[in-house]
Amino acid sequence: MDKLSEELMEHVAPQSAFAINIAGHTIYLTNSVINTWIIMAVVLVACILLTRNLQIVPKGPQVVLEAIVGWIDKFLTGTLGPEGKAYFPYLASVLLFLAVSNTIGFFGFTPPTKDINVTASLAIMSIILIQVCGIRKKGVGGWLHSFLEPLPLVTPINILELGIKPLSLCMRLFGNVLGAFIVMELLKGFCALIVPVPFSCYFDLFDGLIQAYVFVFLTSLFMKESME
Repeated sequence: MDKLSEELMEHVAPQSAFAINIAGHTIYLTNSVINTWIIMAVVLVACILLTRNLQIVPKGPQVVLEAIVGWIDKFLTGTLGPEGKAYFPYLASVLLFLAVSNTIGFFGFTPPTKDINVTASLAIMSIILIQVCGIRKKGVGGWLHSFLEPLPLVTPINILELGIKPLSLCMRLFGNVLGAFIVMELLKGFCALIVPVPFSCYFDLFDGLIQAYVFVFLTSLFMKESME
């Protein structure tokens, strides 16, 4: 059991792939950073290739592409309303990135979202966007006044929410992805053949897509709340 715990910790802890020496300073690049760059490059190249030579009457891959974009647009518009279209590029990009990041474990790669640094970065960006939404909608004065609502007595709680919301987004995503990764590593250790396959379909594919959806949905919900 101790040996198994040590092996799991090796998988869970961020590992340095290689180091770069710049002006006498050594920068260590972890696997999660490299995988993140690779995923961003793949998604970017795929978007460029899929949007070339678009036709008025869609056919082939364009039909699937328009269906995905239409679903994302309907999802964000349904949550944020017509104002949500202004934030479509960012939220759609995060959704695609998380969908790929959370599901690459099915193909034998390590999900970058099992690194708390990655999920924390995404959560911080989301909370900044949430506050920007409130400032754009209400102005600086209205945004500051919102901390006094519904009663000045709850102002400390409203201020605490600035840290609680990104923490909840970060830990929810990190915990689910890490938990799924650990379960799959345990299954592979005890029974490497056949049995892990259906579990991998659930934890690596279905649960990964669900967590991507939940992260963007909660971000959209907090944005809507900030703009009300």
